[in-house]
Amino acid sequence: MIPKTLFENIRRIEITTNRLVTDVFAGQYKSTFKGRGMEFDEVREYMPGDDVRSIDWNVTARMGTAYIKKYVEERELTVMIMVDASPSCHFGMVREFKSRLAAEMAAVLSFAAIRNNDKIGLVIFTDGIEKYIPPRKGRLHVLRIIREVLYFKATGRKTNISGALDFLNRVVVRRCVGFLISDFIEDKTVEAGATPSFVKSMAVAARRHDLVAISLNDPRECELPECGIVSFVDAETSHVAVIDTTSPLTRQLYQERAEIRRAGREKMFRSMKVDHVEIWTHEPFADRLAKFFDMRRRKK
Repeated sequence: MIPKTLFENIRRIEITTNRLVTDVFAGQYKSTFKGRGMEFDEVREYMPGDDVRSIDWNVTARMGTAYIKKYVEERELTVMIMVDASPSCHFGMVREFKSRLAAEMAAVLSFAAIRNNDKIGLVIFTDGIEKYIPPRKGRLHVLRIIREVLYFKATGRKTNISGALDFLNRVVVRRCVGFLISDFIEDKTVEAGATPSFVKSMAVAARRHDLVAISLNDPRECELPECGIVSFVDAETSHVAVIDTTSPLTRQLYQERAEIRRAGREKMFRSMKVDHVEIWTHEPFADRLAKFFDMRRRKK
């Protein structure tokens, strides 16, 4: 039995995101993500005006009259949603937590996919694979995905994006559309601007699949407010740092390092031709997602 409060929360997200799909993204998903091409359907007799390049010469030779091949668009897709459930995603200082934002993103993408009769699967990861739900169709399946992203209790304390991408390549043999939802914060001790450890795995996944990176961001990760001497605890390592936020130099260095990380991340995605959508906790994500769909459609 699902607790009443949990059910109401899932239902609220369903209503909100379903309305968003209907009002904002109707038709955009379908025109943005296409099937794998044209699939053979049947042969029929040649009629005047048909393209002679479509003639099936083997059938024509056997039947003694011209036949052509008919094709239909292979429309159905497999959509894999990979969600980072590491402790750093349970953070948000303005409007909502990054983890809640991830659930809303997963819901919108899932409802858009099932309206197009696509299959949706889910991978929840931290420093290991926490949960895998194979691709299926249907509203109840989407509601299960929302529930898992919202309420799954992860056991891992760190982030391993490479592991999630390698798992995707192992379990999904055919080309899929993969949405990687993460804050892309792994080892905080690595110098800002350094090459992330998951670059190789992402390059392999981007060649095999249509990979889209959705980064979760909070304004306080980019700008440090002036609020005295504050103790900060790293959610993934439990490391404690005491920082004097009244220092203009400290706030400037904090902001500069954040900008370097963001610029390096964007450069990395561009170099691997991975589309990137930057989502923020302090603003509705609909406009940014709509712009992404529009950009993808114009690129096709």
